[in-house]
Amino acid sequence: MIIRRARPGDSDAVGELYTELEKDAVYYQPEHFVMSAKGARDMSALFEGDDTQVMFIAEDEGVVIGFLHAAILKAADIPCLKPQMNVYIRDMVVTETYRSRGIGSLLMDAVKEYGIMNGADFIRTQVFPMNKDGLRFYSKNGFGEKMITIECPLK
Repeated sequence: MIIRRARPGDSDAVGELYTELEKDAVYYQPEHFVMSAKGARDMSALFEGDDTQVMFIAEDEGVVIGFLHAAILKAADIPCLKPQMNVYIRDMVVTETYRSRGIGSLLMDAVKEYGIMNGADFIRTQVFPMNKDGLRFYSKNGFGEKMITIECPLK
């Protein structure tokens, strides 16, 4: 098992993994998500070495089996907010047949090190409230609930 930074040659495999991620999103919140057309996602910025974002790849014997896409974000310039930086996990997925083998935790370790090296104060992400496996995974990796997002449909 190898955890490494993404390369341009990973784009097809990452695209396939995004399809798995989208299926979960549609399952958990069909009111907000639809499946995108194959090839509709522009991933070029993920492979250009942008200092404010990173994609880590989990690879097993040359096969890409998971990824974690994160970005460094600074707190808004609002007087009551501490001037902190965080690593925001935008997307994370391990292909279904490889789940529950510690691969997600290896990806999480890589992003934690990335955050430390970039001066971040904490890591933040979102998870669907019905995604019990995801909630259990994040809890196991040191995450705790800090705020709850609520919404009211208007249609």
